[in-house]
Amino acid sequence: MDKLRQLETFVAVAQRGSLAAVARAEGIAPAVIGRRLDALEARLGVKLLLRTTRRLSLTHEGSAFLEDCQRVLAELANAEASVSAGGVKASGHLRITAPAGFGRRHVAPLVPQFRRLHPEVTLSLNLSDRVVDLAGEGYDCAVRVGDFPDSSLVSVRLADNRRLCVATPEFLRQHGVPQRPADLARFDCLALSSDASQTRGWAFRDGVEIVHLKPNGPLECSDGQVLHEWCLQGLGIAWRSTWEVEAEITSGRLVEILRDYAAAPNGIYAAFPQRRHLPLRVRLWIDFLKHHYGQPAYWKR
Repeated sequence: MDKLRQLETFVAVAQRGSLAAVARAEGIAPAVIGRRLDALEARLGVKLLLRTTRRLSLTHEGSAFLEDCQRVLAELANAEASVSAGGVKASGHLRITAPAGFGRRHVAPLVPQFRRLHPEVTLSLNLSDRVVDLAGEGYDCAVRVGDFPDSSLVSVRLADNRRLCVATPEFLRQHGVPQRPADLARFDCLALSSDASQTRGWAFRDGVEIVHLKPNGPLECSDGQVLHEWCLQGLGIAWRSTWEVEAEITSGRLVEILRDYAAAPNGIYAAFPQRRHLPLRVRLWIDFLKHHYGQPAYWKR
């Protein structure tokens, strides 16, 4: 029980950014919160939080541990809800949001099946590349792709997402195959325009370091789906996510290149606001996505 209380306290302090705020919420003295954190750090043997009189910040170890703690606490809440729910059917309205491109391919097609399983749940899906304020705008759950720095939300990792360089076999036959990232300077590359995301460029692993390159080419676009289509037409090399091109790689329409230099994967997450009792319809939606996304064969279809 003490260990669980320490984890809950650590997550609450990280989310609120203040020992005093957590103490007020629990109706206890800030010193009690401080002792719980001290005991947790002593038990783990690492520093999780840097505390001064003016500010509080997570250490590198603390940031990694926070994600694990949020997942553990969410799964515990789900287990309790599963037992208490018994034979109760999910019902009510589910509001979810997802990035536009990913949502069209990998969220919207799954909604009809989810509705067949849970016909008493109604659902609205918002597809937008804007980072939606879940609590402020009344959303139950978001699917997010990439690094997940928002500690105000609980996140569940659904699958890995890897970025990779791809081109058509015909393009590589005509122009050759780059052997290292620096070789991309000699090839036509299909990049997002400067007013889009990924302003740091394409990421590659060079030993233990991550390097970013901004390849040049005659074509660029602010829409990733357009870049994907151009790549399939043999117009150049593209840097895309596995969720977008895995099926074409499996079928041979695209070829992965520079695999030895691929950066470590980030994640595909389900995120939801911190709640003491997660509604059954939200828990079932997250479990549904995790089941599908957790199967390697799903991404190769």
